[in-house]
Amino acid sequence: MSVNPEAPKAKIIPKKLKKHNEIRIDNYFWLNDRENPEVIDYLNQENAYYESMTAHTKDFQKELFEEMKGRIKEDDQSVPYLYNGYYYITRFEKGQDYPIYSRKKGSLDAKEEILFDCNELAKGYSFFQLGGLSVSPDNRFASFGTDMVGRRIYTIKIKNLETNEILSDTIENTTGGSVWANDNQTLFYTRQDKVTLRADTIYKHKLTTDSKDDVLVYEEKDETFNVSVGKEKSKKYIVIGAESTMTTEYRILNSDTPDAEFKVFQPRVRGLEYSISHFGDSFYILTNKDKATNFKLMKTPENATEKKHWKEVIPHRESVLIEDIEIFRNYLVVEERANGLNHIRIMPWNGEEEYYLPFGSETYNAYTTTNVDFDTDVLRYSYQSLATPSSVIDFNMKTKSKEIKKEQAVLGGKFDKNNYIEKRIWATAKDGTQVPISLVYHKDLKKDGTNPLLLYAYGSYGVTMEPYFSTTRLTLLDRGFIFAIAHIRGGEDLGRQWYEDGKLLKKKNTFTDFIDCSQFLIQEKYTSPAHLYAEGGSAGGLLMGAIINMAPELYHGVIAQVPFVDVVTTMLDDSIPLTTGEYDEWGNPNTKKYYDYMLSYSPYDNVKEQVYPNMYVSTGLHDSQVQYWEPAKWVAKLRTHKKGDAVLYLNTNMDAGHGGASGRFEAIKELAKEYAFLLDLEKIKK
Repeated sequence: MSVNPEAPKAKIIPKKLKKHNEIRIDNYFWLNDRENPEVIDYLNQENAYYESMTAHTKDFQKELFEEMKGRIKEDDQSVPYLYNGYYYITRFEKGQDYPIYSRKKGSLDAKEEILFDCNELAKGYSFFQLGGLSVSPDNRFASFGTDMVGRRIYTIKIKNLETNEILSDTIENTTGGSVWANDNQTLFYTRQDKVTLRADTIYKHKLTTDSKDDVLVYEEKDETFNVSVGKEKSKKYIVIGAESTMTTEYRILNSDTPDAEFKVFQPRVRGLEYSISHFGDSFYILTNKDKATNFKLMKTPENATEKKHWKEVIPHRESVLIEDIEIFRNYLVVEERANGLNHIRIMPWNGEEEYYLPFGSETYNAYTTTNVDFDTDVLRYSYQSLATPSSVIDFNMKTKSKEIKKEQAVLGGKFDKNNYIEKRIWATAKDGTQVPISLVYHKDLKKDGTNPLLLYAYGSYGVTMEPYFSTTRLTLLDRGFIFAIAHIRGGEDLGRQWYEDGKLLKKKNTFTDFIDCSQFLIQEKYTSPAHLYAEGGSAGGLLMGAIINMAPELYHGVIAQVPFVDVVTTMLDDSIPLTTGEYDEWGNPNTKKYYDYMLSYSPYDNVKEQVYPNMYVSTGLHDSQVQYWEPAKWVAKLRTHKKGDAVLYLNTNMDAGHGGASGRFEAIKELAKEYAFLLDLEKIKK
């Protein structure tokens, strides 16, 4: 009879943390040192413990991996799009982890030019990411960023697409993206602070010069703002954006005059958010000006951009959130959200009658995709739902005809969307608010309270959790699982107010909404506490940490991916990436009322002696968003406080960052670990 190994116990070294004349004791603060061999040793011990405790599922993990991999079209490619005379394509080859970027001149029958084969570039690295691919207006050069560690720190290089040589230009410590001026010689890019990784400066680089001679164009001094640089679809303007959680500011420069000065579009005003799109001799502005919580569309001449000149085009509506706009020569396309669902509105510039694209399902996800061509009547959009594979559709706005360019392939010969039921139900939160839940499950399932159910949510930063299709999720559905998304407050699922009601001093609504959704699913006999599982990552990992402190008895198992769980200590440390820019989301704990409120829900600070659910916690050693030590400290503390015999695993990827493994198959292996954890708890093997 095998004996389970003893769980690792991290050393206790009490550290006093003083703030507002109060003292917190952090026994595991010492884990906050990536260079300390004892820290690495502890993480390795936790990994070894996880491997040993799950050794009986290793073959099952392989089986799950092969099953999920078997549904994926390995030699897949994107729908080509035409830009500046070339069709651009991203494709994968069988057995390869990384994409190949290519293009064809003028026709899809033309000879393929390989721009970047990421499989070659990734050789010798355990992590690889290519980002910010940008082609010069004359089609001769491509700038691109590479990250070999996973901390989202990119080095930009430039490739001559005619000779295939990589130029000597090397620009380090960037966000990866860059934009070309119309002279084909000047490149604008964003640099990061070396410690906090905040995107804080915009530089100008001239082709074939040394990057140490690059010119600083803009520096953002306010630590709560991040900066970026891009180009308008009309190609006339280069735009610098400065953005915080609730305030934006833009600077514009004619793309033909890269050495001129950028001009402020509208100076920042705290609480004023706006985004800009150029068309003809005007800019269109999506903004919350005049308390337009759900945003309205305005317009201003390109030579008079301050807000006093803005004129209303689409007014603010209480029940409709304007999410984005897409401008074409003959049409304005507006992406809206009402009652939690996407709507795409087509508005001809010539005054002809506007209309909406028809979507029949009660829960779905529809959005515009790659629309780089300004002079076209064709809108490209994507549609999917929990049971419907993703389609890319070209819609002719003039003739109203549509062509499905591609439907996501589900290989293996077993998938039939008619075998699954998808629906949207509404749970009542404790304050009476109606919270939507999207569900999908196999049609043969009976609502008798015995079904395993995985409830997923995020609930922060105004991020909407769309009901999306997943081929890998079929592995759970076909084994009797229900998959559900709780569209809780803190996201923007039901409009901007939905976000406002789940942040700062209302953050706890996010957690209680999730618990209320869980109780509703149990009450309606979809599942029971013995079969209910919860999952969330990053800020969704904070959610997981909060709910297991508040209502551990509701869940049989919890998956927390790269969880943000040490809220107070992290938000007091302004050297950590993202911290200062997060004050408008969580509050600034240097102010007592925010400190007290955060302390009242911070998962790490509220671990107590009680029975916790079975838990699988994952993180990456090089994570720049949520530092590895947050989950490491949390698990160490849980080990000393949890009662009962529930399992607790910490699995650290020693090579990856916030997004997990970089290769597509490596990512599926990580998913197989999570699914094996769930299915093993349910004793489901086949």
